[in-house]
Amino acid sequence: MASVILPDLGTEILIPVCAIIGIGFSLLQWLLVSKVKLVPGPAASNNSGAAGKNGYGDYLIEEEEGLNEHNVVLKCAEIQNAISEGATSFLFTEYQYVGIFMVAFAILIFVFLGSVEGFSTKSQPCTYDPLKMCKPALATAGFSTVSFVLGAVTSVVSGFLGMKIATYANARTTLEARKGVGKAFIIAFRSGAVMGFLLAANGLLVLYITINVFKLYYGDDWEGLFESITGYGLGGSSMALFGRVGGGIYTKAADVGADLVGKVERNIPEDDPRNPAVIADNVGDNVGDIAGMGSDLFGSYAESSCAALVVASISSFGINHEFTPMLYPLIVSSVGIIICLITTLFATDFFEIKAVKEIEPALKNQLIISTILMTIGVAIVSWVALPSSFTIFNFGTQKVVKNWQLFLCVAVGLWAGLIIGFVTEYYTSNAYSPVQDVADSCRTGAATNVIFGLALGYKSVIIPIFAIAVSIFVSFSFAAMYGIAVAALGMLSTIATGLAIDAYGPISDNAGGIAEMAGMSHRIRERTDALDAAGNTTAAIGKGFAIGSAALVSLALFGAFVSRASISTVDVLTPKVFIGLIVGAMLPYWFSAMTMKSVGSAALKMVEEVRRQFNTIPGLMEGTAKPDYATCVKISTDASIKEMIPPGALVMLTPLIVGIFFGVETLSGVLAGSLVSGVQIAISASNTGGAWDNAKKYIEAGASEHARSLGPKGSDPHKAAVIGDTIGDPLKDTSGPSLNILIKLMAVESLVFAPFFATHGGLLFKIF
Repeated sequence: MASVILPDLGTEILIPVCAIIGIGFSLLQWLLVSKVKLVPGPAASNNSGAAGKNGYGDYLIEEEEGLNEHNVVLKCAEIQNAISEGATSFLFTEYQYVGIFMVAFAILIFVFLGSVEGFSTKSQPCTYDPLKMCKPALATAGFSTVSFVLGAVTSVVSGFLGMKIATYANARTTLEARKGVGKAFIIAFRSGAVMGFLLAANGLLVLYITINVFKLYYGDDWEGLFESITGYGLGGSSMALFGRVGGGIYTKAADVGADLVGKVERNIPEDDPRNPAVIADNVGDNVGDIAGMGSDLFGSYAESSCAALVVASISSFGINHEFTPMLYPLIVSSVGIIICLITTLFATDFFEIKAVKEIEPALKNQLIISTILMTIGVAIVSWVALPSSFTIFNFGTQKVVKNWQLFLCVAVGLWAGLIIGFVTEYYTSNAYSPVQDVADSCRTGAATNVIFGLALGYKSVIIPIFAIAVSIFVSFSFAAMYGIAVAALGMLSTIATGLAIDAYGPISDNAGGIAEMAGMSHRIRERTDALDAAGNTTAAIGKGFAIGSAALVSLALFGAFVSRASISTVDVLTPKVFIGLIVGAMLPYWFSAMTMKSVGSAALKMVEEVRRQFNTIPGLMEGTAKPDYATCVKISTDASIKEMIPPGALVMLTPLIVGIFFGVETLSGVLAGSLVSGVQIAISASNTGGAWDNAKKYIEAGASEHARSLGPKGSDPHKAAVIGDTIGDPLKDTSGPSLNILIKLMAVESLVFAPFFATHGGLLFKIF
């Protein structure tokens, strides 16, 4: 075999150094955000440099309009504090419940995997090479449990830190909006970057350290080593499931309640401080879109790395103990962090945003620049870190692969991600005809709006599915299942930029809410609305990425599972597999039904409470009395904690029940079925919801002649648009995004438990 240009020592330095640079960069961004003070300063200092950057002077709008700056800043600080406290207390409550689950599941992993060899501590013949001796199954059980806990903790920490920085930056973004839209954009974007880089770097560093520590015990048994690492992906995704479902139910219960009573019944603007549910709504943006999204993408990242490592460990890299090629997936991610760092500077330092219309292009350029640079980065990595030719395990045989073929696998995933992102943007941004058609259909009421919105969602599935299909075909033809795993990794290699763009959305949404609640002038609200509309589209792009990568990741995990469970072929014509297929395809519907109903019932309680307050608190509509925000926050918290358990249990228990009672063939059918139907529902739900939301914003902004003919706020078409937006809320923020976790999580869980299912599974078929 040809040797590798990059020495092992180089790999051992490169990966941790890139991770540390990522962490350092995120701390630097945080420092820059913290320079905006939330304490009132002397007004005089703001008048210097009147014709500054961004086409605005640095003077404050308040001074022109005679508003008291001192009160505004204090009000912003007070609101920010309330949002931060609400989000922190919710996450702590959620993590207590999730912690109990984590301990129980860790014990389950240990018992099930340990029982494979009857808890013996003797070395066993290896699964793939019976001539060699491998470490006992009990060791794999122990180490899988440890890596599961590590993955879970890293996932939780990623989500929590993201939420902290978002609640730290929201009021600062509002205050910067007084100086101009460019300043506010930079603060929101930098804060998003803090989360993106922290998460990407932490995920990489923890995984790298875990591999090295486990290696001290496993030595040359790389097959066992990387099998036990799969627990890391399982831990990451199981926490993400609860974060996404719990956070999604929380945020949408508050949002639907606030919109229905506030906008439709009482005719008060969005985020009006008189609305009792308004704080809960803003807290929800942070726990669902930020903490949930962070855990979700971390889970994808961990799983695609694990899937690639498992397949590589039984290929020539693992058999010949070639350390650098073995860690190729981690090297790609390390280079990704550096590429994203350069890309971020384009948005914050190289170019200034001067006008509202430049916001969306700036965010889109982030995706394009990072993809182009990453393609070059991956080419270099494939050249220095891989031998010119090697073999990859392909269902029992070894397939010869060249290094340029593996480069193409990563590149095809990377560019498929970009295509999915742009198609999502086309279908959800109000700059293009699909959303404008949906807005136009509001003329004849809510029913036509709903029909048009659903049709848009179904149609938006077509191109992403073709993109995923092409990348699967290309990568599988070149490098079998390993190709698909690295294609998923390619899609996620620019995760730091993707998350920065994604976290930017909820931060600007909160900034707009704070501006409205603090009673700032309508010009500031216009600026924050412009930031928010761009944020809505980028959030949809982020969801597109998450779903596309989930499809590839779960397919790669599925391949690893089939290899590990020693299934030679998955034959759809055998009844065992077909029943699994049809049941698996039903699961996303069952799961969506649970999450939608949870949002509906929680929103019902919220609507009743908001109505009660408007009817019983004297002076609330006049603005002389304060609403009781805390009760609404409590309703959302209680509902989401209670309601996240059944959908979570459905996803976590299905692979266990199917594997134990029906065996690995049926389970392979279930995984394939859930993957195929889950991806379609996830994309259509996310895009339908995003389109309805932006159709409403299109009418509210009234930026074009067409939009003005539908408006203003409070008109009949606007009310129809609000109803569409309300229906879309649980689709785009609860059911849609949680489905990608469903397909990944079932696959990674099956992979972790594969040795157990292969030896002890299929009880029912053994009886009959």
